[in-house]
Amino acid sequence: MQAKERQRRIVALAREEGQASVERLADALSESPETIWQDLALLERQGLLRRVHGGAIPLRRLGFEPDLPTRGEVMEEEKKRIAAAALDEVPDEGVILLDAGSTTFRLAELLPAGRELTVITNSLPIAQLLAQHAELTVLTLGGRVRARTLAEVDVVAIRTLGTFLIDVSFLATNGVSVEHGLTTPDLAEAEVKRAMCQRARRRVLLADSSKIGNDTFCRFAELRDLDVMITDTGMETEAAVDFAEVGLRVIRV
Repeated sequence: MQAKERQRRIVALAREEGQASVERLADALSESPETIWQDLALLERQGLLRRVHGGAIPLRRLGFEPDLPTRGEVMEEEKKRIAAAALDEVPDEGVILLDAGSTTFRLAELLPAGRELTVITNSLPIAQLLAQHAELTVLTLGGRVRARTLAEVDVVAIRTLGTFLIDVSFLATNGVSVEHGLTTPDLAEAEVKRAMCQRARRRVLLADSSKIGNDTFCRFAELRDLDVMITDTGMETEAAVDFAEVGLRVIRV
């Protein structure tokens, strides 16, 4: 197989599956892992893929946004580790906010019983999950529900946020970089996320390494607006140093 055809198929497989391991690609294309890694390096330089631990993921185009099932399947193990580490940032009592996102949903699944917490969320799946726990007070923001993400957005959600003071906001993002901060493809979700940052005493970003350097359409926060970022070990050391230089504490798990 010619190199260009092999690389085209690599990109196609990564886009179809959301994430492609080197082992999977080598088997599918009957090539050595070394050849696949070389292809991935080239495709990353071309802006088509981003290498992560064990393989690669497709880079999203500006304005493109995966649906909930797709997001939940990508980097699944990394998201579970990030969510487990985020438990250390959950207070024993008080008010927390869980932004709409696949990693914040993982955190919701892990919230321990017995804590006197008020949980605010704009995510219908998170609210439905946590409503089963009698010890939690669960509040949603209201507003228009976006079909793609099942997140509540627009003026009602923002006005509701304006009445709250939140101890810790656990935030989700589609992209994060030193140059452009935190970004998301949808303007309405960006406005709600911006308000989530403004209303919290402490802001914790949960973002797997596929989001790093993957800037999208709407910026809603700067790195300096955050207190902590929890990501996975796929984040390169150089990137972690760059983030730390702007004062952000980075935890890699």
